[in-house]
Amino acid sequence: MTQNPAPQTRDAISRPMLAAPGQPAVEWRIAEGLTPYEAAVAFMEARAEAIADGAAPELVWLVEHPPLYTAGTSAQDGDLREARFPVHRTGRGGQFTYHGPGQRVAYVMLDLKRRTPDVRAFVAALEDWITTTLAAYNIRGERREDRVGVWVKRPDKGEGFEDKIAAIGIRLRRWVTFHGIAINVEPELDHFSGIVPCGISVQKYGVTSLVDLGLPVTMPEVDMALRAAFEEIFGKTV
Repeated sequence: MTQNPAPQTRDAISRPMLAAPGQPAVEWRIAEGLTPYEAAVAFMEARAEAIADGAAPELVWLVEHPPLYTAGTSAQDGDLREARFPVHRTGRGGQFTYHGPGQRVAYVMLDLKRRTPDVRAFVAALEDWITTTLAAYNIRGERREDRVGVWVKRPDKGEGFEDKIAAIGIRLRRWVTFHGIAINVEPELDHFSGIVPCGISVQKYGVTSLVDLGLPVTMPEVDMALRAAFEEIFGKTV
């Protein structure tokens, strides 16, 4: 039986993904209401092409979706336990995940040619972004080499228990990123039970949210923390 590798935290992996000097600031946009998933994907694909062509600035787009499941390129059909909500097959990396009200989805459209053309470095920077945001609420988020996303230890549930608080799933086209991250602020956690989230079915690994951890934060408050952390790692927004 092999042991899980030691967790790597932000201090071990942090490396800013700043744009080259002279590049414009990243546009920061927050959608009102619930954004249909198909419309979000169509918008991202068009914007990514425009960014690659130099016709539009980079963009971080914050949305909430109606309840739905998405299946990434590594999704296994058996991990869909119950299709309680619409299921969308998508080109992002990863397996099954849930999106819904109370979860902040941040779609990140950056041109890595203007930054660091390294996919692993970009994913590490996204993890840094999440853990820095969580640190603003005195939550220690950690990454795991054998599990995607960001996790928090739950000793209150038992020895070795951990819950996932944020997911990552990206796609690149012409070195422009799209899709992005999802942080659980106050979603209905029972909605995750229709899938095996990210293919992880071990009983001691669950799902949590900021509110579930005892932090009665609002979405606008989380958005402000996300923006401050993003600027620390990726640079100025406008």
